[in-house]
Amino acid sequence: MKFRRKPRETVDINLASLIDVVFILLLFFVVTTTFTRETQLRVELPESVSGAPAPADEVKHLDITISADGVYSVNNNLLPKSDLATLTEALQKESAGDTKLPLSISADGKTPHQAVVTAMDAAGKLGFSQLRMTTVEAAQGTP
Repeated sequence: MKFRRKPRETVDINLASLIDVVFILLLFFVVTTTFTRETQLRVELPESVSGAPAPADEVKHLDITISADGVYSVNNNLLPKSDLATLTEALQKESAGDTKLPLSISADGKTPHQAVVTAMDAAGKLGFSQLRMTTVEAAQGTP
């Protein structure tokens, strides 16, 4: 007895839907991923026994941060060069010409003295009158 064989069906896997799902997953991961770029300087502030905390009611102020290497940042915007002209230009831009704004200088404890003097010089040239040096409170018993 001879049985007739059924012709084999060709099995096709539809990849179009798989590609759609993979593409949507790729888009999901690209959109939900956050990329951060650290632009803040790490600063260890010097200690001070006397001093007053900054008033909390200030709405806008300028902050110059100086790292231990003498690198400047104005309102957490890292400056490309560490010279007086660049710092003066950045202060002028951030303040929009308003020299009544309070200005605080946060310098690392190991910052060269010249870098702090340069920051004070830039503030003085632009006419800022409210200048504050940022420190941390010293622990009791530390000279």
